[in-house]
Amino acid sequence: MSDLRPAVVVFGSLHYDIIVKGPGRPRKGETVTGTSWHPACGGKGGNQAVAAVRQGVASAMIGAVADDAFGHALLDHLDRHGVDRSHVRVLVGEGSGMSVAIFDAEGDYGAVIVSGSNLKLGEDDVEAASALFAADNILVLQNEVPDGANVLAAKAMKKAGGRVVLNAAPARALSPELAALVDILVVNALEAQAIAGGPDIGTLDETLASARVLAGSFPVAVVTAGGSGVAFASREGLSGTVPPIEVEVVSTHGAGDEFIGVMTARLLQGDEIEGALIAANKAAADLVGRVR
Repeated sequence: MSDLRPAVVVFGSLHYDIIVKGPGRPRKGETVTGTSWHPACGGKGGNQAVAAVRQGVASAMIGAVADDAFGHALLDHLDRHGVDRSHVRVLVGEGSGMSVAIFDAEGDYGAVIVSGSNLKLGEDDVEAASALFAADNILVLQNEVPDGANVLAAKAMKKAGGRVVLNAAPARALSPELAALVDILVVNALEAQAIAGGPDIGTLDETLASARVLAGSFPVAVVTAGGSGVAFASREGLSGTVPPIEVEVVSTHGAGDEFIGVMTARLLQGDEIEGALIAANKAAADLVGRVR
């Protein structure tokens, strides 16, 4: 399955998540009593690959896990969802990536990630997965692996004639080399501010203004603003908004990854950017309101 075409190819993170629910997130020095906890397989990359394959497209994951219990669980999760993981490397003597996410009563959360094996992604992984870099594939990147590794993967996809989508999360400074290789940038309101600066984003009009600023540096920029909706703008002057969908929030965990996976799957299926964003916004809203 290593020559999947067309396919969403995700280069990035795999984390074993520990989900903790409580009345609120603790402040510095504070201990709060939680109500429940459960494990989940995630990482932005893994979540996005699974979301894409659920849309009926081929999805392949390029990543790294350790030869430990967390790593084996992550591999099993990809297998169960039909993601091609033939290019997920298993490392001996390392620890798999993991995270702890603490949810409050409103469904919002804060998380700490330990990247572990994800930081080992690099040139060897790109070379081993060379068959996946093809003109009719879409590459998805995130900021949970080293910037240099993302650059290598993006260069390989651009050389092959494919498209590159960067979900610039978590927020960090982008190297000029990586920024120059991105076809579609997707960020939330906080990440948009980190990259482009500007005032707080609270309304759909402000979200659109931020997308237009970012489109000065990227061919297409998409800014998601949660309950305020989604906006996009292109370097050629095309722009638009997708209004929010009202839901009763159960959990916001993974909503951004669902958005990315569905958006790229719909682009692969031939949708224009606005249609892909409408579908992605609905999928993310469904996830946020789903009892999990």
